[in-house]
Amino acid sequence: MATETKSGRVLLAYSGGLDTSCILAWLVEQGYEVYAFMADVGQEEDFAAAEEKALTSGAKKFFKEDLRREFVTELIYPAVQANCIYENVYLLGTSLARPVIARGMMAVADREGCDYVAHGCTGKGNDQVRFELAFYGLKPDIKVIAPWRLPEFYNRFPGRQALIAYATEKQIPVQQTAAKPWSTDENLFHISYEAGILEDPNTTPPADMWKLTQSIENAPSEPEQLSIEFKGGLPVKVTTAQKTLTDPVDIFLELNALARKHGIGRIDIVENRFIGVKSRGCYESPGATILRVAHMDIEGLTLDRNVRALRDQFITIELGRILYNGHFFTPEREFVTSAIPASQRTVNGVVRLKLYKGNVIVEGRYSDEGLYDERQSSMDELGGFEPTDTTGFIQIESIRIKKWAQANARKGQAGIEPKDVYGSRA
Repeated sequence: MATETKSGRVLLAYSGGLDTSCILAWLVEQGYEVYAFMADVGQEEDFAAAEEKALTSGAKKFFKEDLRREFVTELIYPAVQANCIYENVYLLGTSLARPVIARGMMAVADREGCDYVAHGCTGKGNDQVRFELAFYGLKPDIKVIAPWRLPEFYNRFPGRQALIAYATEKQIPVQQTAAKPWSTDENLFHISYEAGILEDPNTTPPADMWKLTQSIENAPSEPEQLSIEFKGGLPVKVTTAQKTLTDPVDIFLELNALARKHGIGRIDIVENRFIGVKSRGCYESPGATILRVAHMDIEGLTLDRNVRALRDQFITIELGRILYNGHFFTPEREFVTSAIPASQRTVNGVVRLKLYKGNVIVEGRYSDEGLYDERQSSMDELGGFEPTDTTGFIQIESIRIKKWAQANARKGQAGIEPKDVYGSRA
């Protein structure tokens, strides 16, 4: 069925991949004047080739913004400080990049007088929510075109094979093929893989799918050592046998290179998308995996236990959920992140690490902070600690436990047999 011709200037979040390449050509077909926006968030990309492809596919203009430093300092580092993780396994690499991309994109849309912004996110995924909530949080009156939610688009292109055929028809070069139809999203923090053969959760990813990290089998047989210095919970220096780095972007690039070499950072999971659909995803987060291990370790040495518990229960879980669900430009995100610096004030010190065959092994740590007292902790001297004080501590702690035990005993006398936690008779 024919559709009406559209008009107006559209800024498309363009990756150069299968979906956005086809969407660009389709938007031009519809009658829109299309501008392509590409954010450099650290992905390994031939940006000149991407620009040429966008313009050849019908884009009137192409914009590339280098957002790597902003990505590291404003999104990655706070996530590291908070030990952010989703469902105890996913380090949120895709989620972290979306606010930065959206902010850069809206700046260009304002400058160029665009009537619409568009994206290539699928109608079943998380990214449509993340991008659009970010757009509205930045510019409430912006109009959004989401082709994967338009019947005239998804009926014409019911799957990736149809997109591949359309790309062939339009002579648009894409990396996806009928043999390798999975979708990827890459940035400085990670790369994700989904769709195609990966939609069967019992299908083992082919060895040639993984792009960033060496397989454990082929990783070096010799370990490699490094140290990471933290100030206020932020990595400020990385030292290896060959070099010392202090620039935030350089630090992350170096950790990525080391982790990739040693096969660190691969996961294969089934996760719960925000919209309620389960999804199988494969991820490589090399440098991020090293930083998480090191940061959590230095916190053990320097962070007060109650502060750590509150941060783990509140900031870690809530910020992870906020990022995953696309609620970055919200009052709750501002509230949660405002607490991070206070929680990290004492997180200063150095962690020594060994990288070997997919593992990040902590070999030692040291700090000038006073929360750890070697003499007080020692089993070889009292160090100012009076063992008899523990008697009163145990007595106070036992009050409620004794009362609970007495109550259980009374229930047993009334004919209710008390059970221990394993279900056997007390």
